[in-house]
Amino acid sequence: MGEAAGNPAITEPVQSEDFYNRVRASGTGYFEVGSSVVDRKVGLEYYSFMYGNGHLEMDSKSAVSNKATNVHGTLNGSDVPLNLLEDIRMSYSGKTPMVGMKYIHSNDFYGGIGAEVWEYFEVTEMERIQTTYFASTDAGSQVSDPVSAAAVRSTSPAHLVGMDMQSSFNGTWESDYRWHKIFYKDAKEHQTFSGVFDVERTLRFHESATFKGIPGI
Repeated sequence: MGEAAGNPAITEPVQSEDFYNRVRASGTGYFEVGSSVVDRKVGLEYYSFMYGNGHLEMDSKSAVSNKATNVHGTLNGSDVPLNLLEDIRMSYSGKTPMVGMKYIHSNDFYGGIGAEVWEYFEVTEMERIQTTYFASTDAGSQVSDPVSAAAVRSTSPAHLVGMDMQSSFNGTWESDYRWHKIFYKDAKEHQTFSGVFDVERTLRFHESATFKGIPGI
């Protein structure tokens, strides 16, 4: 059996489908915040939800597109095209724990790479800065000039699944990561922190035939 081939980036459609959301909130009381995105054409499954009853300060923004050139993020100082980008800055304090979860999956059945990340928290205090990003489409697939298309592809990290986080909390935070490819790859990791902690994390699953890499990796 020969070496398994990597997944090529997914060809983008001619017509784009885009979503953008910005939320700023400050106050005390009960809240629920949730979002989900399932797009089989780009191999994406994404769910995020949290609720609590206490004092909340939050500034969040998210953008999703089936054309990566419509969503740009900065990773280690490099401007890169993405299919999903979510930034959140928040703080919470309350006698009632805030409970939340996040899940992102690059579904290999629909052209992704099989990487998935799950996290869960239950906290009475938390400060969190987190960026979640995903890239799976060929940003140069709709560029007619071959030289220009190659230049666009050289900046694209597809396929990429990642989360960067800085957090201080009182409570429990858990995460599980898995990268599974049938017959030849199965990488897993689990983390649990329960108590009072400061946590910094940079997590990336990356597979690309053309991208030269993100500085800092």
